[in-house]
Amino acid sequence: MKIDFQTLYLKKRFPLRISRGVFLGEENLFLSVSDGTHTGWGEMAPVASEGAASAAEGQAQLERFIAQGLYGSIHDIWARGYAAGVGGCALAALDMALWDLRAKQAGMPLYRLLGLARRGVVSSLTVGINPPEEVRARVPLLLAQGARALKIKLGSPDGIEADQAMFAAVHEAASGSGAVLRVDANGGWSLEEARAMMGWLAERGVEYVEQPLVKGAEDQLPALFKSRALPIFVDESCQFSSDIPGFADCVDGVNLKLMKCGGITEALRIVATARAHGLKTMIGCMGESSVAIAAGASLSALFDYIDLDSHLNLDPDPAEGAPFLDGVTLPADRPGHGGQLKKGDPDA
Repeated sequence: MKIDFQTLYLKKRFPLRISRGVFLGEENLFLSVSDGTHTGWGEMAPVASEGAASAAEGQAQLERFIAQGLYGSIHDIWARGYAAGVGGCALAALDMALWDLRAKQAGMPLYRLLGLARRGVVSSLTVGINPPEEVRARVPLLLAQGARALKIKLGSPDGIEADQAMFAAVHEAASGSGAVLRVDANGGWSLEEARAMMGWLAERGVEYVEQPLVKGAEDQLPALFKSRALPIFVDESCQFSSDIPGFADCVDGVNLKLMKCGGITEALRIVATARAHGLKTMIGCMGESSVAIAAGASLSALFDYIDLDSHLNLDPDPAEGAPFLDGVTLPADRPGHGGQLKKGDPDA
């Protein structure tokens, strides 16, 4: 197989502010795997916490691993990559490219190869942490894009009063639209703040709260879960399927991301493990283009909740293959996972 790398800067249309900082854009690594007839596409959004802080670091990890040979099943390759210390976000690029190639070789959309349907639930569009006046201007733009659900980032460094003021602005701006409101604190609250905010948000019709407590504070989840006013999903606290048994009895669901878990192979295990523990499932994203979003969307039929929207906040998106239709992110209905760069794909 022939493997090529390309690094592209993805500029965000609107800066994304969350509890951990502000993101204006980033250099993503794109990987193509060709058998001479078909080409599979993968993408890495660099994340230091997921093993590769830059596109260059991720490429170096992958080149060292690939030099050892890509043999056996995709599951075998994933296991060897993980054992070799390839970062999750870098391994995700290789894994999704191999699945894309395999589905193209079979002449099937990836969702069908995996025994799934081309369907999904409404995808949230994200509202980052912003002053109320910015939120009032931003929300109508998201609704105009077709948003039927909004994920509101809270956990402001300025405290829960700032969170409440921002949420109130979103609530006002979305009033009458019918959009569902969801909240992600990205670990920005203490236990007492989480209790107070979850009660306050429940009174205002929020559907669930994601990652109310910082990663590492899982020992506090039982106390929060016992008297929870809203369903609790964990995100940063769940990287691999092996994490789930440790908190399965004190959350309502898990949010997986391909960049965290290393791609489609482990994502399938996370879903199976979550279901075995009676938990709800969600798939989210990081700063990804339509390549990685399409790979995630190929699994859409497995999830109760979906947050696949990062490609809609790019200016421009260098890729295609993850259309947003009637509020739902779906993979393009063609062989493979559907995502590809807009230029240079022999299968386009």
